[in-house]
Amino acid sequence: MGNGNSSAAGLERASGRTGLGDLPESCVAGILLRLDPPEICRLARLCHTFRAAASSDVVWEAKLPGNYMYLLGKALGEDNSDGQKLSKKQIFALLCRRNPFNGAYMEFCLEKSRCLICMSISSKAMSITGIDDRRYWNFIPTAESRFHMVAYLHQIWWLEVRGEVEFCFPEGIYSLFFRLHLGRAIRRLGRRVCSPEHIHGWDKKPVRFQLSTSDGQLAQSKCYLDEPGSWLHYHVGDFAIRSSSAPIKIKFSMIQIDCTHTKGGLCVDSVSIWPKGFRPAIASYHLF
Repeated sequence: MGNGNSSAAGLERASGRTGLGDLPESCVAGILLRLDPPEICRLARLCHTFRAAASSDVVWEAKLPGNYMYLLGKALGEDNSDGQKLSKKQIFALLCRRNPFNGAYMEFCLEKSRCLICMSISSKAMSITGIDDRRYWNFIPTAESRFHMVAYLHQIWWLEVRGEVEFCFPEGIYSLFFRLHLGRAIRRLGRRVCSPEHIHGWDKKPVRFQLSTSDGQLAQSKCYLDEPGSWLHYHVGDFAIRSSSAPIKIKFSMIQIDCTHTKGGLCVDSVSIWPKGFRPAIASYHLF
């Protein structure tokens, strides 16, 4: 497509006709400023003028969040000297990839359309009651987690999973989810099957989810876990970021502490934080 349009622009110039390639680069940049990043990249294939404008710092700095230097520091870690040499387009591309921070069990990336943050926090970064006792919990490897490891609950009376993160988010509204799987997925004869072993107790009482922020926001939800065999994202609640210059601490929890019965057979993968309304194809929501 790009080559065809470039050839067409060349033919227009050869015949003396005015074409897209004759537009001033500053004019093209003004057009691109009104588009979102995926659209800019598509239009860059039209001709040389659009390609040059689509690489300019003026265009991409306008698409970067206001605290992009903070995000760049998080992405590069201690070795952030290379950040001075990057163009704004290169910075945008770097922030859009998966960037670990605070060790190997948290990562963030820039959502390309609205330029807000998507974040994942592994169960390895959470505080889980009883996690050190292998009668109750153990970490199991799996290719179904982006962190390649999930916490698997055999059986317990007191379910309590807590975590927190402190981060400078770009301004906007975000949603927080727990990614859970009822049952243990295994491979049998080359096929994925869900082992129902240990699944019990989730129909007695709902699991309660909560999030709170350091600026006083609070959200709660609850649901029964009743769909084995699939990874589901359980919506905890939403929070608003009003300033991208100050870090905010977010605490989250998942609790079922009715000690009249045990429960088990649950995989806890991660917590996800997404811009509100962002819907990956794998997301499912079951709350009341």
